[in-house]
Amino acid sequence: MDRADYERLRWRCIRRALLELDITLTRFLDGGEFEKLNDDQQQAFVELADMEDYDLWDLVTGKAEIDDPRLAQIVALIRKS
Repeated sequence: MDRADYERLRWRCIRRALLELDITLTRFLDGGEFEKLNDDQQQAFVELADMEDYDLWDLVTGKAEIDDPRLAQIVALIRKS
């Protein structure tokens, strides 16, 4: 992912309707965790970032589970960060 794509992704993560989700996602990005992901994992994060706020928040907080193992792996990393 080039710098411009990263900045667009960061902007999407910052401008969430839920402040808690905003903080959680930007902490993951700014903390360097995103940069450690391989290309497929980064794409999975982008897919998560495209989800509706309340659906994604339920995944991050553990109120809901996700069946897709690719996305579940990234959700687990977000929860740890």
